[in-house]
Amino acid sequence: MADVELVKKMLREVLTANKSGPGVSLSRLQSEYKDLTGEQIPHKQMGHGNLDALLHSMPSVVRMERNRSGEMVYFASVSGETAHVAKLVARQRTSKKTGRPQMVNCQMRVKPAAPLVLNGRARACGGGGGGKWLKVNTSISLFLLCRSDKRMTLPSRFQKEVHPKPQHSPKDYNPSSAGGNYSPQQVQGRLREVLNKYSNGFWVSKLPQLYRELYKQDLPSEALKDLEHWTHVCTVEKPCSSNPKELLLYPAKEPTHTQTPSPSKPPTSPPTTTMSPLPLTPPSTSPSHTASPSTLSPDLKQKLGELLVKYSNGLWAHALPKLYLDTYKTKLPEHVLENLSLLSDFCTVDYPMPDNPKRAILYKRTKEEESCNRRESVEERRAREEVGRRLSSQAVPPLLIPREEYPSVLVVEATNTNGVILRYIGEGYSQAQEALEDKMREFYCCQDNNSRTPLASPTSGQLTAVRAEEEEEILRAQVTEVMTDKVKVYYVDHGFSEVINKAKVFELHDTFFKLPFQATKCKLAGLETFCQEPAVLKKFESMASGKILLAEILEREQTPLVVLYDTSQDDDVNINAACIKALQDKTLASPLQVNSAYMNVAVRSVCSDGTIYCQLPSRGLAKLTEILEKTEAYFHSQVTSEFLVSRPFCGKGCLARYKGKWSRVEITNLHGSRVLDILFIDLGVQASVEVFELREVPSPFLHDLIAIPPQAVKCCLADLAVSGVGSWTPDAVQWLRDAVLNSTDCSMKIAKLDKTKRSVVHVYLFTDKNFHDPTRSLNRQMAASDLFKHQGDVFLSSHSSNGTKPQLRRAHSGSGPRPTGGTGTPPGTPPPPSTTAPIKLPPLLDLPPAGHNMDIYVSVACHPGHFVLQPWRDMYKLVVLMGEMILYYNKTEEKPLKVEKNQIYAAKVENNWHRVLVKGVLTNGLVSVYELDYGKHELVSCTQLRPLIQEFRQLPFQGITAQLAGVKPRQWSEEASIVFRNHVEKKPLVAQLEAVQEAHHPWDRKLTVFLVDTSQEERDIWVHDIMAEFTDELTKEV
Repeated sequence: MADVELVKKMLREVLTANKSGPGVSLSRLQSEYKDLTGEQIPHKQMGHGNLDALLHSMPSVVRMERNRSGEMVYFASVSGETAHVAKLVARQRTSKKTGRPQMVNCQMRVKPAAPLVLNGRARACGGGGGGKWLKVNTSISLFLLCRSDKRMTLPSRFQKEVHPKPQHSPKDYNPSSAGGNYSPQQVQGRLREVLNKYSNGFWVSKLPQLYRELYKQDLPSEALKDLEHWTHVCTVEKPCSSNPKELLLYPAKEPTHTQTPSPSKPPTSPPTTTMSPLPLTPPSTSPSHTASPSTLSPDLKQKLGELLVKYSNGLWAHALPKLYLDTYKTKLPEHVLENLSLLSDFCTVDYPMPDNPKRAILYKRTKEEESCNRRESVEERRAREEVGRRLSSQAVPPLLIPREEYPSVLVVEATNTNGVILRYIGEGYSQAQEALEDKMREFYCCQDNNSRTPLASPTSGQLTAVRAEEEEEILRAQVTEVMTDKVKVYYVDHGFSEVINKAKVFELHDTFFKLPFQATKCKLAGLETFCQEPAVLKKFESMASGKILLAEILEREQTPLVVLYDTSQDDDVNINAACIKALQDKTLASPLQVNSAYMNVAVRSVCSDGTIYCQLPSRGLAKLTEILEKTEAYFHSQVTSEFLVSRPFCGKGCLARYKGKWSRVEITNLHGSRVLDILFIDLGVQASVEVFELREVPSPFLHDLIAIPPQAVKCCLADLAVSGVGSWTPDAVQWLRDAVLNSTDCSMKIAKLDKTKRSVVHVYLFTDKNFHDPTRSLNRQMAASDLFKHQGDVFLSSHSSNGTKPQLRRAHSGSGPRPTGGTGTPPGTPPPPSTTAPIKLPPLLDLPPAGHNMDIYVSVACHPGHFVLQPWRDMYKLVVLMGEMILYYNKTEEKPLKVEKNQIYAAKVENNWHRVLVKGVLTNGLVSVYELDYGKHELVSCTQLRPLIQEFRQLPFQGITAQLAGVKPRQWSEEASIVFRNHVEKKPLVAQLEAVQEAHHPWDRKLTVFLVDTSQEERDIWVHDIMAEFTDELTKEV
């Protein structure tokens, strides 16, 4: 069955790409869909006799019209989602050409590195008898009913580990305490905390709201009267604004120790708001610079002007001292760089990196701009800048980084990978921004509104409302440069600059200061050293600019460190890793040509599917060997911890030891914070290691090692008619390994180059130099052997151990449990016959007495009659166990294993090793297994099973099947099952144990429990009440 949502997305992508044209014909739509997906539009699989019928069934995706010639053409319907994304991209000003818009999936695939996500939070409030009780809300609403006749004691471990206690408990909120118990010392201490967050100052009228949000109390009215007297805590100023009653609040002035008195204005320490798009003032007002000269000598101005004329595209300010010294043989006075505003009457100072005000670009002014600038005195300019600073220091809250691990982001552009401009997508970000701009359009376009009058004299640094060029949009912007009749503004929510007419600049009303600036910056992990490499920036531009991507946040700093992923393809694309690969020198890659023969080939790896990785003699391999030898010697000479890898992430390149020598590796997967999977990129060998085994590439060798492409060539043996899952038997794999891995005289001849995504080279492989005779190849030898002959039918019943012939059965539809690839069904395995050897099992999981509570995580939820829970208290033990299993089994050689039903094994599912129970063995080499710790059914290859050693049988199996208490057993409808899954699956909850149904095997035990969701602030959600309410509603409808 075709994926309907995927087909809709692909159709929308094709139609959106042609939205500016006269529509798309049916034949062209089919053709472009195939170009995009490689398949025809699957209208028959979706239950429609023809393509036209399918398109008629998708009015939310396709709009149909007849053109002048009478032909039916198709357009993209404008939905809320597509209109939103289109508007975001359309507002993005850039002169760069863009290709066909890319439909990007904003949902990251499940990453096994994080086995669970905590989205619940416990709340405790005072209760009788000194105990702590969950607060239960008695209000009732459809599908969200809270039980009012039960209260639950929350275990302290659950409070501590799952739900960190908030800094200010809700019980602190006491509106009545404001007037009665006024403590000036307490308010002063809290006011200092607020001012530390908003060091640029804010309106006094905003203080009560901020105080209430932070401390859950009303600000005492007496405190507002005392603010002017608390000069040691804050500074209160009256700005020149239209409202004489408005006051500005700043942190207290810091005493200066210089001989020159400090100017009487609030301090301009760097703002703590995370995402300020541009510095609100030039970095010239620091107290340490107050003693610097306030003007430049005419001779110094002339010399600086001569230098800037030579660089019409601008000059980095930090390059000025060396350039000045080289040209004029004298040092540049230090105060020039400390106070760049001294240059403003003959050059323009631009801050392209808002988070780093020390990085500035200097541009020489034109004669017209200089004469205009000279008309105002130094005092007037300072006064104008001070007014602009104060007007721009409204209490705009900082932009908070989204809580989720993989937020969606719209990439605007990057001139430096250490400062990629982007916007977060979603509720509270892009959606809130759209709502704000809709209100601004309504406010500023109102005929009776005086705010429609343009600003008479906009000032540099001032926050304004701007009517964008070529659009009837009103956007928030910051003035960065004032010219004769135009101004240059930076759109603080969209991340680009524009020069516009002064008539389009308006005063920004106080109402529009509440939303944080939406344009922000991030730093791409792994690209710090190559942040301005043209090849890197070009690759990033082609892969990321203008697209919605997933951002994995590694460090939540002021400028977060991220890895970007494009999830629109079948496989997720790591943008950071792709940019690093752009630095590779293709001339150092292994030379590959059809019908060419190669001697002295080293086969480094043979995989279980018959894929082999070879190293061919090449210039790149010789250079790699030389650099790695130097690296080895360098490590021996260094006594430092700086090369330890402290922040691993997928796609990161580093070094690890292989057979005692350092080799290049790429991190391919993380299992928590300690264990990770790596690929030796020059050997084709995969391994699992602990993070302390990795080393950073020393900087003297970093550029050279990055430039060398991976030297492992992925190959397969030509003319071997084997394909499909499990086609390569363990005997065949072992025979090939024995033949080539220890051979020092291999040669090969290339039969075909596969240039598809698999990028496999089809070769004839020889263990000598007789590559001219195909009959001597290993290909022919294996084809003529019995290595690929599989055993006959499988045994679906238990093997007996008394020498009698076991009963043979073929798998048929409906026999045994039905694997569903992630949703479980009750195992229901009967006890094995007495003739079978007893299984040595872990101890049973300890459970609390009936009526008591336990902290749990629901790993699988089918319906209220069957779900799988895991006790929270031992979750960390399971993570450690799985890490140890990965390290152990990924280092062990694959050996032929006799797989038996109802026996316990270790199985590799995706990238993790699980403890499993074999439910059945199929004829095609696949095995149906039940994950004993997670409750899922999976199909895996028999080659992915290993014996479960005693060390991994100590921890009780963590997955326990359960049914919901408080509801009658029934045949649950699909709608009810979906509601239940949405409320409990992949969530930490509290379970109240009602009953335990014991069984012969631990995986057959079944619990009856009440489930309670404590993630809501004001109420606890009893899930059985939700289900009862839902079924009642369905009954009424019927």
